[in-house]
Amino acid sequence: MSNLYNAPEADLEINENPGDYPLASQGQRFLTMIIDIVGYIIFSVIVGFIIGLVLVLTDSNELIANINEHLLGFIIISIYYITQEFIFGRTMGKFITKTKVTTLDGKKPSFKVIFIRTLCRFIPFEAFSFFGGNGKPRGWHDRISNSKVVSLK
Repeated sequence: MSNLYNAPEADLEINENPGDYPLASQGQRFLTMIIDIVGYIIFSVIVGFIIGLVLVLTDSNELIANINEHLLGFIIISIYYITQEFIFGRTMGKFITKTKVTTLDGKKPSFKVIFIRTLCRFIPFEAFSFFGGNGKPRGWHDRISNSKVVSLK
């Protein structure tokens, strides 16, 4: 006779180790990139509006005139990728395509790995580094940071 106060038992095995998942496909990576471009454009508009509003309300006309748009864009895109990939291991695009960033051995990447991944995104022509790979590409931002993107499907 079983004890009514014990929790029920089940023989369920859940695979929670992303190291056991296959690399994301070229199609998943491409769709992720498109979704993330839209995501960081929306994010940039919102952040730009907030920064602009604060500068106008504080009467910072000289500062407004001297803002370097390229540096601001670099900072906003970096914030977009670093915060999402470090906290969740996934950007908005990766959530939708059911992919995730991991280290080469399948563990959660450190802040350093995510930071390096993000910096590498600014290498000219980095997006073209995904060609090849027999449908399972690893771009420069994956290889240089010793990370990979796996499919959770």
